[in-house]
Amino acid sequence: MSRAHETFGKKETRSKQEKKRKDKEKKRLERKENKGSSGFDDMIAYVDEFGNITSTPPDVSQRKTVNAEDIDLGMPRSAPIDPAELIREGKVTFFDTSKGYGFIRDLASRQDVFVHVNELKEPIKEDDIVNFEVVRGPKGNNARNVTLKKKESPPLP
Repeated sequence: MSRAHETFGKKETRSKQEKKRKDKEKKRLERKENKGSSGFDDMIAYVDEFGNITSTPPDVSQRKTVNAEDIDLGMPRSAPIDPAELIREGKVTFFDTSKGYGFIRDLASRQDVFVHVNELKEPIKEDDIVNFEVVRGPKGNNARNVTLKKKESPPLP
């Protein structure tokens, strides 16, 4: 029985499907014949001391032993900080007494630090030299325990 009105496109599609089916069957038979040649050993990869992936296992003679106690996990412990190092010296660049806040320029790092009136030990004004501690606040560095070091003398006429 012949197929009625089979177009060229349909014939081509049918022949492609047939060819694909034959190729698949051929590959299946090849795999069946070569059974056992590919296995777990072919899939193993090793990493050398430089981080490159290789197919050869590492040399056992070059292996180094490491004590578990010598491995430090986490942050290295630092020496305790001397409280005298926390105290900084700075110059008051701006202070608004009516609003109760201002800024101190650290003389060592040249960074501005926010200061609030609640952190003052004694009243300050602009251009005063002060000692203070820096603490991390929610919006940046804040000055704490602000004490007046010396008052800026007025310029001579």
